[in-house]
Amino acid sequence: MATVNKTPAATCLLIAAAASILLLAAAAAVDASPFDYAGAFDKCLLFFEAQRSGKLPADRLVRWRGDSALTDGFSQGVDLVGGYYDSGDHVKFGLPMAYAVTMLSWGVVEFEKEMVDGNKLHRVLDAIRWGTNYFVKAHTQHNALWVQVGDGDSDHLCWERAEDMSTPRTAFKIDINNPGSEVAGETAAALAAAAKAFKPYDRMYSDLLLLHAKQLFTFADTFRGKYDDSLQSAKKFYPSASGYQDELLWAAAWLYEATGDEQYLHYVSQNAEAFGGTGWAVTEFSWDNKYAGLQVLLSKVLFEQGGSAAGYADTLKQYQAKAEFFLCACLQKNNGHNVKMTPGGLLYVSDWSNMQYVSSSAFLLTVYADYLAESRGTLRCPDGEVKPAEILRFARSQVDYVLGKNPKGMSYMVGYGSYYPTHVHHRGASIPSIYAMNATVGCMEGFDKYYNSKNADPNVLYGALVGGPDANDGYDDDRCNYQHAEPTLVGNAPMSGVFARLAAEPADNTPGYTPAPHGPSPSKGGSPLEFVHTVTNTWKTNGVDYYRHVVTAKNTCGHAITYLKLQIKELSGEIYGVSRTNAKDMYEFPSWMTRLDAGAQLTIVYIQGGPAAKIAVVEYKTA
Repeated sequence: MATVNKTPAATCLLIAAAASILLLAAAAAVDASPFDYAGAFDKCLLFFEAQRSGKLPADRLVRWRGDSALTDGFSQGVDLVGGYYDSGDHVKFGLPMAYAVTMLSWGVVEFEKEMVDGNKLHRVLDAIRWGTNYFVKAHTQHNALWVQVGDGDSDHLCWERAEDMSTPRTAFKIDINNPGSEVAGETAAALAAAAKAFKPYDRMYSDLLLLHAKQLFTFADTFRGKYDDSLQSAKKFYPSASGYQDELLWAAAWLYEATGDEQYLHYVSQNAEAFGGTGWAVTEFSWDNKYAGLQVLLSKVLFEQGGSAAGYADTLKQYQAKAEFFLCACLQKNNGHNVKMTPGGLLYVSDWSNMQYVSSSAFLLTVYADYLAESRGTLRCPDGEVKPAEILRFARSQVDYVLGKNPKGMSYMVGYGSYYPTHVHHRGASIPSIYAMNATVGCMEGFDKYYNSKNADPNVLYGALVGGPDANDGYDDDRCNYQHAEPTLVGNAPMSGVFARLAAEPADNTPGYTPAPHGPSPSKGGSPLEFVHTVTNTWKTNGVDYYRHVVTAKNTCGHAITYLKLQIKELSGEIYGVSRTNAKDMYEFPSWMTRLDAGAQLTIVYIQGGPAAKIAVVEYKTA
């Protein structure tokens, strides 16, 4: 039986010179069940491209970005070009960047097959390599590592594109006189994890990474000290609350994972109690606190080796017990010692950038569910036994919340679905691209014209996971709301592996975690189409810039669409791929098309100068 749907005005706005889109939708739910995890994975990787610093490759997918920071380190006699910008600013903070690379690499280690099957492995390895190439350059001596470029205070005084940067690019290093065991240890972990990820595909590169990882671990362990005592510039932005002992254990665990060398397993066993590895029972896993990740990673040794790890089995079981404390706390089965949740069902750890904790928790839950499934085991929590499939469903519930199954019906991943944040706290996204507006945007000019602007971002920061809602599932789409509207490397990185795993999982409609009712129910009348806009060609005629726009509209509603009415406003040129109706600005399927199957795409092409056309779904019918 056909159904008729009337949608709120879901507006698509394309800033003409940027190869990006901006979708403004009315408050409608993203109601795709199951969600397109493969599509979310693809967008997640685009975010890492948007954060790249240095000389960008010609085949980059994020076309609105250009080369930047091409002399980083030069004034101090070192080449520090490359790496990643941390978040919405342009500082390269070594500790969170290294953690992000560790998590991208762990995703490959656990879900390599799923990434190969989804044709994404090469892109994940590219994202990892962009970070590891930088770390190798930054490790200029055995006992010296450059761990930051740029200063947070001066950087935050300017709102400008990376390509226009005018702020100081001072670089900071740690050495034997100014130790930093957290960042040296985390960089060692990142390089070791990446070495394992690359080993089947580039053995020489893997060996190079492993060499640096071993040297950095020895440096971190031999010259112990808190990095934010040595580097005051980082203390205000990424202070080390948990100390460096978790990073030392974490690095050793990754070196064992990468090499199988028993000396590293001996290290984590010998220092388990003194360094808190078997003592800390935590309810967060983050760039600062590695204990939960460490405990899950070392549990893997028990699952894989069993009796062959007999000499270390007792200690490894203690690590596992603490890992399961964390997992049970996430699952709300830890005898009251649980991670807080919003009324809508989202894990809630911090008022600042909470989604980073959601993504890291979802990752640990996902990998542990697979460890248990392979061993045919279950998780025994104080409040009951949990099967692997239930753990995975809970992890999926967190991802689904992120993608739109939440009280606001909003995707917190930019560019996913039809309703997502359009005022992201991100300099590059908020200012027109250098390819759209070549004139330099000054430091304070950026604040006046773009930071404080109520206009939506001209560049869609595809895949960016913003900080997320507050403790009551509320979200204010405001660029100034940096605690909730700013994306980070550390938030996105764990999601890569989770998306790969969920994309390979068959659809499962069995009820998992169901949040308590809260607020108004999301509308079921959202846009049935997910739009992707690109500019495929530009030219100038009589002083006017013209653009060839290609718009692909993917049917994401889960049913074949048999009738579609679009409103296309501010169109000044010819349009192809839809048929004009007698009503002003109204368009339907082209004459040769009678239906758009679920998952299929409709391609619309038009050419015009000036601003892009505005497209809205007005009405549709499904089979």
